[in-house]
Amino acid sequence: MPVISQDSQLQTVITTYDVTPANFPNLVALLKEACHDFMSKQPGFVGGAMHVNDAQTRVANYTQWASREDFLALTRSAEMQAYNARYAELSKSFKPIMYDVIVSVDAVS
Repeated sequence: MPVISQDSQLQTVITTYDVTPANFPNLVALLKEACHDFMSKQPGFVGGAMHVNDAQTRVANYTQWASREDFLALTRSAEMQAYNARYAELSKSFKPIMYDVIVSVDAVS
């Protein structure tokens, strides 16, 4: 499960996809497959979540890793490169970006 805390030393990666509504179901199915069957089994994987907009034209995929090196090792793997090629076929564009959490606010009672 993702941990959103500025005290965390985790590597957060947010990947956004620009997709047509026609390709949306196939892209989401592929992202679910990749996360469940591949990424979740890789060293350093902490968790992930997926967000979509109402028009089904944007997908944001949120993953966290124990370290930057764990994520970079994933990106160098042949399996991930094959998934990236399939993402490129189904989306207009996609871009993974590494982030650090600097603020996390909980509801005030």
